[in-house]
Amino acid sequence: MNLALFDFDGTITTRETFGDFMRFAVTSRRCALGAPLFAPMLAGYKLGMVSGSSIRAAVVAFGFRGIPAEHVHKAGERFASECLPGVLRPEAMQRIAWHQRQGDRVVLVSGGLDAYLSPWCRQHGLELICSTLETEGNRLTGRFHGAQCVGEEKACRIRERHRLDAFAQCYAYGDTHEDEAMLAMAQRKYYRWREIA
Repeated sequence: MNLALFDFDGTITTRETFGDFMRFAVTSRRCALGAPLFAPMLAGYKLGMVSGSSIRAAVVAFGFRGIPAEHVHKAGERFASECLPGVLRPEAMQRIAWHQRQGDRVVLVSGGLDAYLSPWCRQHGLELICSTLETEGNRLTGRFHGAQCVGEEKACRIRERHRLDAFAQCYAYGDTHEDEAMLAMAQRKYYRWREIA
């Protein structure tokens, strides 16, 4: 059996989905208030001056602090079934199916949120390692539970869950610098769907 590790945004999908989900799940009032607040930060991100992790942390804090967890999880279920099918790369889904036919262990490893990735992975029979939202009682705190699942954290969580020497080969698929640590773990590495050494 092989281990196949897939990033989600930009690898399985044609676009980033975190922002789409935030617009889908956050109340329209908070979205309207947040848009001008986050415009400078988004501009800095596009210029490479602000990290994706910083933006995600700020947006989650603004959008979800104090919101009932059930509201966000229901939004995640709807987002997974209504929105994600329209942004999936056919070649990615074919590659996932190829691994599944071989009997490989297929794991989605993403900085995206469990709220929408958990239902999507259940639909497609995939294991999931991802960023999760912190709750207190039945409400979200606006913080992540633990570190965001990006960069070195991806590799750490994979090692916590899987013994790589138990697999014949490890495949990894990614598309940004946030996937480099995960790609380095694999014998077969695919960056933006091209195999690299």
